[in-house]
Amino acid sequence: MTGVPPHLTATRRQFLCGSAALASALAVGVRPVMAQAGTTSHGLSIFGELKYPADFERFDYVNPDAPKGGTLSRIASSWAWNQNPTTFNTLNTLVQKGDAPVGLDVIYDTLMTRALDEPDAVYGLVAERVEASEGGRVYRFTLRDGPRFHDGSPLTAEDVAFSLNILKEKGHALIRQTMRRMESAVAEDERTVTVTLDEGAPVSLALTIATLPIVSRAFYDTHDFEDAGMLRPLGSGPYKVGAFEAGRYIEYDRVEDYWARDLPVNRGHHNFERIRYEFFRDRDVAFEGFKGRAYDLREEFTSRVWATGYNFPAVEAGKVKLETLPDERPSGAQGWFINLRREKFADPRVREALINAFDFEWTNKALFFGAYARSRSYFESSSMMAQGVPSEGELALLVPFRDQLPDEVFGEPYSPPVSDGSGRDRTLQRAASRLLSEAGFEIRDGVRYTPSGEVFTIEFLDDEPTMERIVQPYIQRLKALGIDAQSRTVDASQYRARLNSFDFDMTVQRFVMPATPGEDVRVYWTSDSAEIPGSRNLSGIADPVVDELVGHLTRATSREELETAARALDRVLRAGRYWVPHWYKAAHTLAYWDVYSHPEEKPRYGLGLDSTWWYDSEKAARNGLAG
Repeated sequence: MTGVPPHLTATRRQFLCGSAALASALAVGVRPVMAQAGTTSHGLSIFGELKYPADFERFDYVNPDAPKGGTLSRIASSWAWNQNPTTFNTLNTLVQKGDAPVGLDVIYDTLMTRALDEPDAVYGLVAERVEASEGGRVYRFTLRDGPRFHDGSPLTAEDVAFSLNILKEKGHALIRQTMRRMESAVAEDERTVTVTLDEGAPVSLALTIATLPIVSRAFYDTHDFEDAGMLRPLGSGPYKVGAFEAGRYIEYDRVEDYWARDLPVNRGHHNFERIRYEFFRDRDVAFEGFKGRAYDLREEFTSRVWATGYNFPAVEAGKVKLETLPDERPSGAQGWFINLRREKFADPRVREALINAFDFEWTNKALFFGAYARSRSYFESSSMMAQGVPSEGELALLVPFRDQLPDEVFGEPYSPPVSDGSGRDRTLQRAASRLLSEAGFEIRDGVRYTPSGEVFTIEFLDDEPTMERIVQPYIQRLKALGIDAQSRTVDASQYRARLNSFDFDMTVQRFVMPATPGEDVRVYWTSDSAEIPGSRNLSGIADPVVDELVGHLTRATSREELETAARALDRVLRAGRYWVPHWYKAAHTLAYWDVYSHPEEKPRYGLGLDSTWWYDSEKAARNGLAG
């Protein structure tokens, strides 16, 4: 299995010498648009390149003639903020409290929206244009004429300013952390909002702010923004909340008179009349539901099921289609994250011992049908991943901290060891035992003790049983080292609460890295995120060298600078042994009842499933699946 579907982030793919979209434009003789500081533009990107000119008609990766109608019925494959793929108990996805349904962000509009064939570019949605100051600190957004909420009330600059300020003050921790360097958001008049960033804040923060949900100030004059109940939120986006049953399903109904449906950024998008998410607490139950057509589409994250499960009659009859689409984004970081806030994990030798004890080669062969490659890097499968010895540019960033870094940072980057694939690699097991002993974790009568004399225990925390077949062989190897290891599966709400409060030893997560890391990635690694409840810094990394390198990363003024900073950062993070790395596969494996169609080419930096696919009534009728 690939393990864990990714949490929703701004995900894009790396490129080698500048944007792949930019390179493609140059290859056919199209001059790229540059969005420069001190000018007014229809879009923004971190390094100024925009593929699409101001008068563009649509994004290249959509079908502008896609029919509207039908229902997309599916289970979740990615999610954001407090959204939960297995259940929900609130319709407020913008705060920390509660479990919101996946997909709820589709009801909201934003100032600008992503182009999925560029690494990070955004183009005007609610905002018609943006003017950036020469220093890149002040951004003045001019709104279009006509945005409105679903109740018919106008969307004004007051709503935008209110949204940004209340999200910074009361929003989900991931939003608050990202927005902390926004100094102010002020409505100058009905159509103009000015956003000012702190001195030295990166351009990436402006792009993040431009893609945050816009809410109605009038609505929250009479409702509590932090309420985590089942009140239907008011949005202005292409869909609104339809029918739902808490914890079981939710439907998002297309807004027929959506104010922005004919804008260039929306042509060929939002083709389904209804998007319905089904919720299951168990993946095996969810798969059985798919076979019985309780829903129509799933992204498969379990290699065993992909290899052996799709042999039921509907597949053989051609009614269910299996499709593999390339995933060209950085694969990101998936693994068991080790909680350094607990003293027993403070010594990196202990953490390396835990890495040595996991036999990926046996796991891949015996459980995954050889489907995956081992993850090594936080920027795996990208040009930001450290390889070989440091370059001159990397050394320039690392040498000032030589006395604070292990020697290995200045050589080949750390990678997890390769086992003999037997599941009983004695060499690695002895190395793990030796590391534990060197760290003062002595073994007596077959039991491993911490330096303080306590039994060394490890609990693997999860919210579903799917990982059990993988974690149990790992636990047996840990037990052979004298460690009292066990797994614990709790319900989704308890799991979320324990993660938010960092009440765990080790837990499995997957975080997809953007192709252009910016202010949004600070939440993974910096000291100021280590103790904030709900942070994605699960390991509790609090290292001043990491903080400095993240700063270099977010302040990069060119793609070359960014990649150099990322590689230097990657070396330091990998030397920290903060996680037991898992595996990756550069593909989306999709199964769906054959009633859907999609554009010929998938956008490079996203799947675009909800937004660019469509219901194909002719195909549905031909396959006997209509209705």
